[in-house]
Amino acid sequence: MNRMRTTTAVLATTGLLAAAQLGLAGGAFAAAQTPKATGCPIDIVYPSRFYIGSNHWVTNGGLYFGVKSRTASSFKRVTFTITDTKYLRFGRARATGGRITHNSSTSVSVYAGTLKGKASLGMRIPTHLLNTRSYGVKFTLHGTGWNCAVNQGTWGN
Repeated sequence: MNRMRTTTAVLATTGLLAAAQLGLAGGAFAAAQTPKATGCPIDIVYPSRFYIGSNHWVTNGGLYFGVKSRTASSFKRVTFTITDTKYLRFGRARATGGRITHNSSTSVSVYAGTLKGKASLGMRIPTHLLNTRSYGVKFTLHGTGWNCAVNQGTWGN
């Protein structure tokens, strides 16, 4: 009887470990390293968690990156660019709040002639991860009417 209890406990523990490993295999976490400049009224929006399918494509239409205005002021000629720094390939992006001006497998740009106050500008990019353990992008932001650095940091792990 003791042998049977031990075997059952070992099998249950093995099953829990296998389930935990399967659950974590599809998820990924990313961190951003963005400089916080004083006087910059724009926040960068990026995913903190996303899921990867069996073929290494990000699920739910891809990754979303964008900028969001924190003030009521409007800004002119805003361009937000994402550039691959390691092990990502991009598909055809869809813009929100503007239009896509550049779309290649390694960089995507979205543009708005006027970014109104409290508005957002972004893009959803179908993304293929060449390496699921190491990936990253670089943010670049151009526009007039604010005091923001062009280099807005990186995202990834």
